[in-house]
Amino acid sequence: MRKILLVLSDIVLLYAGLFLALFIRYGEDFYEQLVNRHLLPFSIIFAVWLIIFYIAGLYDFRRLRNNLDFLKTLGLALFVNALLSILFFYLIPAFGITPKTNLFIFFLVFGMLETVWRRLFNRLTLSLQPASNILLIGSNETCKEISAFFADNPQFGYRIKLWLKEHKEIAGIKEIGEWRELVKKNGIDIIVIPRHFKKESDFAKIFYNLLTLGVEIRDLTSFYEAVFRKIPLAEISEEWFLDELVEKERFYDGLKRGIELIGALFLGISLLPLELLTALLIKIFSTGPSLYSQTRVGKNGKEFILYKFRTMRADAEKNGAQWAEPKDRRTTGIGKILRYSHLDELPQLVNIIKGELSFIGPRPERPEFVGLLRKKIPYYDIRHLVKPGITGWAQIEYRYTSSVEDSAEKLKYDIYYIKNRSIFLDLAIILKTLKSFFINPHT
Repeated sequence: MRKILLVLSDIVLLYAGLFLALFIRYGEDFYEQLVNRHLLPFSIIFAVWLIIFYIAGLYDFRRLRNNLDFLKTLGLALFVNALLSILFFYLIPAFGITPKTNLFIFFLVFGMLETVWRRLFNRLTLSLQPASNILLIGSNETCKEISAFFADNPQFGYRIKLWLKEHKEIAGIKEIGEWRELVKKNGIDIIVIPRHFKKESDFAKIFYNLLTLGVEIRDLTSFYEAVFRKIPLAEISEEWFLDELVEKERFYDGLKRGIELIGALFLGISLLPLELLTALLIKIFSTGPSLYSQTRVGKNGKEFILYKFRTMRADAEKNGAQWAEPKDRRTTGIGKILRYSHLDELPQLVNIIKGELSFIGPRPERPEFVGLLRKKIPYYDIRHLVKPGITGWAQIEYRYTSSVEDSAEKLKYDIYYIKNRSIFLDLAIILKTLKSFFINPHT
């Protein structure tokens, strides 16, 4: 509801900014200007503004804090929207207006309204809405991560009111009446329990009876997934995969393949001049071939050859396979530009056409790394259930992978994607991937 309120309030503020800007400029004639000339084109650009706000993360509760990071994000989103608005009005003359002064006034008015409202909203979210009190049961690292996260992010609206860490604390509360009293005394709204508690008859009866108090019972795995949008590896087992990773998306996977084939063919043909220019620049500014091919592991563990424009020195792997770093010293001058702009990924359109790669999915790893990671990380091979992708949930949610620990963290996001993949999640990934062109380094 808070996200819906944020979107609706932004729509109201956009139109309020337009009304005020036209009133400042035209006085009593503002309504005629609004209806006859400005309402339709500005409505189109407002839709783009809302998409940019989403891409920037202004509807993500992790960012809804009155700190420097939030102000920088809001400022960047407003700047990008200002540039897009200028391009829209001056490159598309069909609407018959080039509102230099009106745009300037609108940017000032809306910028002030949005900044004040967003900061006020962030403050009101904490002060007016009572936090949901959580009874957390367990003492493992997953519980500690949840507790620390809510302590640092009160804007999510959750508070760990009571934490039963020790087994003797839990075992000491045997009667249903004692649990009911504990819940009432502490005003508990949600109880987060270890997954195995559901299968223990004594605990199952207790928590079933607590439902009549209006208490929500969540297992640790699903609650963690809802909060962090990833799967906790320490809380799942082979049984979890059998229950959760059912083949319920066969229709979407087939539809996705058709859309991607058409999209890859269209992009490959339309971007051919850019691809040829990129290949030529690589040859001019560095020694070695323009294209770089590398064996990767795809769906069901099948290996394939991945194509990229070369961004490193030709002898970059003379000492064997190495993880690439965000600021890798082996990267050439032109390679840095290609990696930052993601132009080095263009040859992978061939892999998509061949059916080896998808636009969206877990990032394919090299066989050398897969052999290591499957030994070090439990359930690592499960990421090969779906076709790998150029971009994916792990790439947009986590930093550059350069170690086994990073790969384990990314696997949590990969499993989340495999479990929840849908057209809506894929659209969200595409939109958030666009953000990396402006803010994040190559992933």
